[in-house]
Amino acid sequence: MTAAPVPPPAPPTPFRLSAAQFGLIAVTTLMWGGFFLVIPLVTVHFVDNLGWAAASVGLVLGLRQLTQQGLTVFGGAWADRIGPKPLILAGCLIRTLGFGWMGFASTLPELLAASLLAGIGGGLFDAPKSSAITAVTPPEHRPRMFGLVSIAGNLGMVTGPLLGAWLIALGFQRASLIAASAYIVAFVLLAVTLPRLKPERTPADTFSGLKVALHDRAFRNFTLVLGGYFLLSTQLNVAVTLKAVELAGQGATAPLYGLSAGLSVVLQYPLLRLAERYLRVRVVLVGAVVLVSVALGLMGLAQTFPQLLACVVLYSLGTMLVFPMQQTLTARLAPEGLVGSYFGFSAISLGLGGAVGNFVGGALVDAGHRLHFDLLPWLTLLLVGLATAAGLRVVLRDVPTREEMEARQRQAGA
Repeated sequence: MTAAPVPPPAPPTPFRLSAAQFGLIAVTTLMWGGFFLVIPLVTVHFVDNLGWAAASVGLVLGLRQLTQQGLTVFGGAWADRIGPKPLILAGCLIRTLGFGWMGFASTLPELLAASLLAGIGGGLFDAPKSSAITAVTPPEHRPRMFGLVSIAGNLGMVTGPLLGAWLIALGFQRASLIAASAYIVAFVLLAVTLPRLKPERTPADTFSGLKVALHDRAFRNFTLVLGGYFLLSTQLNVAVTLKAVELAGQGATAPLYGLSAGLSVVLQYPLLRLAERYLRVRVVLVGAVVLVSVALGLMGLAQTFPQLLACVVLYSLGTMLVFPMQQTLTARLAPEGLVGSYFGFSAISLGLGGAVGNFVGGALVDAGHRLHFDLLPWLTLLLVGLATAAGLRVVLRDVPTREEMEARQRQAGA
């Protein structure tokens, strides 16, 4: 008795943006633009203008990030129970209140409360937004869709600081209110374009999806190993910025960030299309981490600011590929009905890697100066990156390709 033949794969559908996909891309630009409009101005206003201690403002911003990343884990799990749309909309409103309140804060407790409110809002919409993107995008188009979302975020990261630098002349209060209004616009846009995505299979309780993610060996290992990459990615804000200022003064930060974000806006989508046409997702991810690692290692040899910027180009080419590949693999590994929980759990790698990276980057630079061995941070980062790439190569062996997943689904439906 012979087995029934497996039906041939259906021809791929053309990639055309739906209203929901367009809305998710547009609100990403609004969210990132609003965030980077006001957050860089917090230090300028409260430290330079009002004379507050830099350490106290830094503590406030750090607690905001910790609050957001911690809540993101649960935001994804809640999305699996009630759907992503209510959480995204609630997050937009709460962040609106948080950013608006910042403009009127006159004491440290007020600023801390406003920042925590903004962090809660971000924690509510981060993972649910990724869950919504997955729900409205067929599997074969997810790398491209996540790439467009990443480009939209980088566009916001470029325009936000430029708007902030212009608006600060009008006063921090007005700037914070305009940043808050970006989330009101995002709320309205998503309320109109995003359908109510009801979960097909509701988890037994809020934490059951997170428990499944925790006990999923392949996904757990993937998440933990990827923390090494996020240790590297934070160095643009730490070691790379310090190197740029050392070579070209404080004015070097604008071209540094502008080059990195601008390259992502212009090149990310065509580079992603090229990579996905010829390479598997996991191969692209491992190669991108290697490229980031090598770029950081070469930065230690840079003697001039143009040489450092050339290294930043390599660094940016790697970073612009990691996000869509990581999101695509997360969506692929997530069981049906637990996509939000998996995206929430994946925030652990960013939270841990980013927190460690901020500390380690500065500590390595200080240690290099003390030991008169300026290559120390860059060699260390290179080794961490290569170890991360090797680890990813091992943990991704058990991850099925998209073709294998589709074949399994066809066999199950036959």
